[in-house]
Amino acid sequence: MNLYTIDTGLFKLDGGAMFGVVPKVIWQKIHQPDSNNLCTWAMRCLLIENGDRLVLIDTGMGDKQNEKFFSYYEPHGDATLMSSLKKHGFAPEDITDVILTHLHFDHCGGAVKRNSDGNYAPTFPNAVYWTHPAHWGWATKPNDREKASFLPENFLPLEASGQLQYVTEGQPIIPGIDFMLAYGHTEAQIIPHIQYQDKTIVYVADLLPSPGHMPLPYVMGYDVRPLITLAEKKVFLENAQQQNHILFFEHDAHIECCTLQSTEKGVRMAEAFSLKEVIG
Repeated sequence: MNLYTIDTGLFKLDGGAMFGVVPKVIWQKIHQPDSNNLCTWAMRCLLIENGDRLVLIDTGMGDKQNEKFFSYYEPHGDATLMSSLKKHGFAPEDITDVILTHLHFDHCGGAVKRNSDGNYAPTFPNAVYWTHPAHWGWATKPNDREKASFLPENFLPLEASGQLQYVTEGQPIIPGIDFMLAYGHTEAQIIPHIQYQDKTIVYVADLLPSPGHMPLPYVMGYDVRPLITLAEKKVFLENAQQQNHILFFEHDAHIECCTLQSTEKGVRMAEAFSLKEVIG
């Protein structure tokens, strides 16, 4: 098995929204905001090469939205989904599977592209796209709070193409990739667990946007069920620390991976490092 970090660029989100009820005077010590109270975040995906399978976890926000939409989030940086794949020697046609942790635009926007004729089509023509059936129902009939994050053009073309499939609880998505579900941020978010040699690497998605979100009360304002997020984080972090899991962060702009340690304040980051340092 080979693992590759796929950087798809940076974007900005309101710091208050990212840290919920935590006062700015506290969270700004972790993530310094700009003059508009916006903090910079990554959209970091993970590519897994395992035998004849080439599996991409999440796709970033893509590039098909209009200028007004992008002005809200200020995407920036040199990396894109396509340039990062090319950097590692891969083309869109090579991808066999795409695991979408959930269908918020910053996680699945790159899953669909706009063709030269203006029509939408899956970015990866030979891939199976994996989601959870309960989350699919949640995204296709969105509540008013999340509606702005569920953009139909990002995922309905996957169903229309026949490339959409559902994960089955209790079974690996593909060999070597298991998952758990989290319900605090959104309905049935997939948290992939990758078995790499003697290590378990967990793609934590929006269960833990950054190491700064490890304190239990640090729950995003975006989470639809904040008390459930708090409970899920407690169980997840204690289990991950006890089993020496490595966490892979999708959104932290500076930290890719970390190990965990138990402290008097709870489970916290022990050592931060890049994915390259994990795989040697």
